[in-house]
Parts: sequence; structure tokens; C-alpha cells
Amino acid sequence: MTRSLTVALIALLVLTSCGRVRDSRLNPFNWFGRSEQTETLQTVQKPTDQRPLVADVVSMNVEPYSGGAIVRATGISPTQGWWDAELVEVETDEPGHLVLEFRLFPPVAEQGVNTPRSREVTVAMTLSPSRLENISRITVQGASNARTTRR
Repeated sequence: MTRSLTVALIALLVLTSCGRVRDSRLNPFNWFGRSEQTETLQTVQKPTDQRPLVADVVSMNVEPYSGGAIVRATGISPTQGWWDAELVEVETDEPGHLVLEFRLFPPVAEQGVNTPRSREVTVAMTLSPSRLENISRITVQGASNARTTRR
């Protein structure tokens, strides 16, 4: 009787602590919140990548998974046909701030302009858990705007 009562009390304590873990920083789903629009940042280095920046960064998410986190960004290009999109890391003076530039190649031939939805380009990159330890803010920037999320 005493043993089953002790087990029941321990199970009750563990179950009630789940609410605190859900809202704490220990839960990987709470690591990064929603992104907010910010101004583009001046970078320290000259870009070595010759691809132009995406016109507008529409959305940016940081999603946890078993191997770290996935940074996913969606941008709108000026016309259709832009290709080979990539998030390129750039150096900053601020420690704990990861700045990524959304770069892509323009179309080979002249393309038409259609709806914004048809010009959306989505790109993603992964970050390992060891890389995430030192990051408290992630910024993805395009030509006219940037989006930032914080821990």
C-alpha cells in the first residue's frame, strides 16, 4: 500500500511539472519565437557570393528537430524564374547573432511578372545543436528588408 501510494505521488509530481517544462527554455519548441521585420544590417565583410539578394523576405521560421534546428525563409523575387537560392552566413561584430543573407541567381532569359505567390522562393538550412548553443538571435536579410527572431 505504501509503495503504490509513493509511486502515485511521484507520478503526480512529475505530471504537474510538465506545465513548467512546457513554458521553460528547456523545451526546444520555445527556443525561437515568431520573426519580426527589421531593417537590413550592414555587414563587416564584402560579399564573396555574386548572387543578388532576394527582393523581400516575407517570412522566416526556426523549427527544432532531433538534429538541431531548421532555419526556413521565404522571399519574393522581382520576376519569375529565379533559382539556386541559399542562405549565406555573414560575419557580424555582435556575438550570439547569426546573420544570413538570402541569395539567389536571376533568370537566364527575361521572365514575366505574375502574382506574388508565383514569385515566392523558399530556402532552408540546418543548424546543429552545438552551433545553436551560442546563438540567441537569427536574422535573414534581403535587399529591402530583414526578419529577425530571438530566443
